[in-house]
Amino acid sequence: MARLIPRAIPRPTGLRARLVITFTLVAVTASLLVATIGYELAKTALITRTETTSLELVTRELTSIDFPIGKLRPGEAAPTSRELTRVAHALSGPGRSALIEYGTVVASEGPMSMSDVPNELHGRAKQSVVTQRKIIDNELYLIVGAEVYRDGASGPEATGLRAFVFFPMHDDVRQLEALRTTLAWTGLVIVLIALVVALLSARQVLLPVRRLSAAAQALGQGRLDTRLPVHGQDELAGLTARFNDAAAALELSVSELRSLEAMSRRFVADVSHELRTPLTAMTAVADMLSDEAEHLPEAPAQAVRLVLREVERLRELVEHLIEISRFDAGTATLNLEPVNVADSIQDCLAVRAWTDKVTVTASQGLTANLDPSRFDVIVANLVGNALKHGLPPVVVSARATENGLEVKVRDHGKGIPREALPHVFDRFFKAGAGRARSQGSGLGLAIARANVQLHGGTISVRPQSPGTLFTVWLPHI
Repeated sequence: MARLIPRAIPRPTGLRARLVITFTLVAVTASLLVATIGYELAKTALITRTETTSLELVTRELTSIDFPIGKLRPGEAAPTSRELTRVAHALSGPGRSALIEYGTVVASEGPMSMSDVPNELHGRAKQSVVTQRKIIDNELYLIVGAEVYRDGASGPEATGLRAFVFFPMHDDVRQLEALRTTLAWTGLVIVLIALVVALLSARQVLLPVRRLSAAAQALGQGRLDTRLPVHGQDELAGLTARFNDAAAALELSVSELRSLEAMSRRFVADVSHELRTPLTAMTAVADMLSDEAEHLPEAPAQAVRLVLREVERLRELVEHLIEISRFDAGTATLNLEPVNVADSIQDCLAVRAWTDKVTVTASQGLTANLDPSRFDVIVANLVGNALKHGLPPVVVSARATENGLEVKVRDHGKGIPREALPHVFDRFFKAGAGRARSQGSGLGLAIARANVQLHGGTISVRPQSPGTLFTVWLPHI
């Protein structure tokens, strides 16, 4: 049998809700406590007053009544029922009843009988004037009992005259009910007032908190000059002041970082541009040496070929640094025009003499609105990476999708280690220790991603069996 797991009761998480609930609970608790204490005090005072008044009344009446004392002494004739009824009538009054008991003779004035007298009160009445409350016919009565006379006999043979007076307490009950109703309404009003005060207090407390939240959001969005006015001397004012100090320190730090970043970018751009002039001369000299390398001895020929390779790497690195500096400076722009995708890919491969090394699958009628030079850079970097680090066959495919152009480049080599896949588009990243000195600048894939993102597209990589697959998606523009 499946065991039922009780569902957890959701707890209020908002500060406003918690403040209002706390205020309300405190108000309800205080109202209940005050109402209960007030009601009990009023009840005790009212009952004490009624008992005191009743006792004084009965005592006064007992002292003023002419009892048939002579007939109560031993040897005398017992008082008649009529005489006892006269005494009961003297003790009764408006709204109250009386009973007189003498031995087995009972006289009453009113609807009460001896069965309505509690046994405990009947026993205590032999000692003094006593009282006890009892509900009779769904109505509360205060019963005052007193022994008026006792003969000289002792034990069970002793005979006494006892009087019991019944005072209805319906007026006291009505007063207590009215007091209870008044206290209930008063408590409800207090709770409503506490609820209103809680809402106003929560608003007053949460207003600075909401301002701090909005200011923190503004800081997160880059508005580092955001500041808040400081009002008062309380904890929230101190928190606001600390926020302003932190915002000022953050603005200063970010400004310094931006200055350093701008200086770094400018330095890279300046160095790259300055390297172009000597690099052009080195390239011209290298071309002359390349023509003469075949006529040189083996050792000088190898040195010339090494210089040629390093000059080529340096030229590629400088070009990539210049391109990256444009993206960093935000000066890279798109020059869009309708492009035949298949022809553009073939031209890219032909310029670099890769036509016979790469298989292209693309429809001749496939066109897209692209920046042709940047699309050329994307394809060249992906294909060049596949040729350098993968194995043939290298396949380039292009097709139109529902909302853009999809280009895939796949090689069939060992593939990129899985732990290196998240970093392949990072600058200067080269997968594997053996590629630290491999041909390439380590910026090609980063430049490809920057050009794809400039088009508003995406680029991804995933392993294949065998090889690696790069997928570029460019939206319709």
